[in-house]
Amino acid sequence: MTQETNTNIREIFKTVTKQGRQTIRSHNQAVILAAAEEEFVLQGFGGATMQSIADRSGLPKANVHYYFKSKKNLYQAVLQAIIQEWNDGLVTMNVDSDPKAVIEKFVRTKLHQAFANPNRHKLFALEIIREAPQLHDFMSTTMKEWALEKTKVMQVWHAQGKIGITDPLQLLILIWATTQRYAEFKTEIVCLMEKDDYGYQDESRAADFLVPFILRGCGL
Repeated sequence: MTQETNTNIREIFKTVTKQGRQTIRSHNQAVILAAAEEEFVLQGFGGATMQSIADRSGLPKANVHYYFKSKKNLYQAVLQAIIQEWNDGLVTMNVDSDPKAVIEKFVRTKLHQAFANPNRHKLFALEIIREAPQLHDFMSTTMKEWALEKTKVMQVWHAQGKIGITDPLQLLILIWATTQRYAEFKTEIVCLMEKDDYGYQDESRAADFLVPFILRGCGL
């Protein structure tokens, strides 16, 4: 075996080893974030501990501290992961988009997120109830800018006669309120439905009611 071949083998081994470490790191971080999300929802920020999160994740407490230096650091990471998922799932829109298609997709996307991951909405709501100490900067910059961008597009749609609403910010608030309630007040809703939990058809039932209701309100 030549020296060049030996060198190539060593480089391949290093690459595979590095990829393996990255895979383990990504897996452990995902497990810890999921456990922390559950623990923060059940116990609140004050009641949750790094030990209880470690116990729920099935990993040693030292591992949790290795990836996330403090409870506050871990809490912020959970919130950031939730917001990133929501942002990734939001439909893109511009003045040339079809308002009916955009609004319908937005409502259905928000509903799916609420039914698929109710704990994330509950945790976000708990943070807001606490006057958003960890999200204040995000809400006053990124979230505000996102809402302003969307409302400007809808104002153009109104000027063009494409939609009938004159206050698009109220539309955004309405969509958030109606879709996220299925997650934040899940216990109340399943009780009213005389169920123990949502069934596979409940998301489509909600969407089939909300979508035409909201579209009619927009004059679509």
